[in-house]
Amino acid sequence: MTTRREFFKIVPIVSLAASASTGFAQAKVDPKDAQAASLAYVEDATTSKHAKYVKGSACANCQLYQGAAAPWGGCPIFAGKQVSAKAWCSAWVKKA
Repeated sequence: MTTRREFFKIVPIVSLAASASTGFAQAKVDPKDAQAASLAYVEDATTSKHAKYVKGSACANCQLYQGAAAPWGGCPIFAGKQVSAKAWCSAWVKKA
């Protein structure tokens, strides 16, 4: 059984762990990173010169984007890092 005193010692640790897992502590994808470069990742989709780029496509309207309406969000392609909602890469898939 946890005492009240022990409970209040644990709460800040659990809160910190929860905020870290929701993306607050995640780094942003660097377009110069090897993986990002191999996928033609750009932080501003309108600057993409990739053959697969379709005007209007961006991470915000990609099936893989996990940021909902947030300006930055997670993407399973770049595990542990956040991508800009305005970005684009060649793994883009139109949101259903």
